Amino acid sequence: MSKTIISTDNAPAAIGPYSQAVRTGNTLYISGQLPLDPATKEMPEDAAAQASRSMQNIRAILEAAGCTMDSIVRCGIFVTDLGDFAAINEAYAAFFTGDYPARATVQVAALPLGAKVEIDAIAIVEE
Repeated sequence: MSKTIISTDNAPAAIGPYSQAVRTGNTLYISGQLPLDPATKEMPEDAAAQASRSMQNIRAILEAAGCTMDSIVRCGIFVTDLGDFAAINEAYAAFFTGDYPARATVQVAALPLGAKVEIDAIAIVEE
């Protein structure tokens, strides 16, 4: 099976040796998105704003692959403080209408660049 690399300037470039997203078959795997503004490389301060920025980056990658937020079947959220869980949930929920994708949220010791939130996703590409 072949794979296609998906990349867009509307989401931040990878900060390591990985792709923004990879499509294989009808499945799109989106790498963890830090809450960086793609134009300024700046990061919001609070966790809710970071979750929103990460989701905006995911949406940009989805659009580059011909998908929408409704294409997402699973998200993984990595946070440095589960005390921010409610605020992150509220920001996250604003990106979906109707059914939510499956999800896991995990507290981690640290994230790159001092981020408080990182989100990855898996989506199905409609043929």
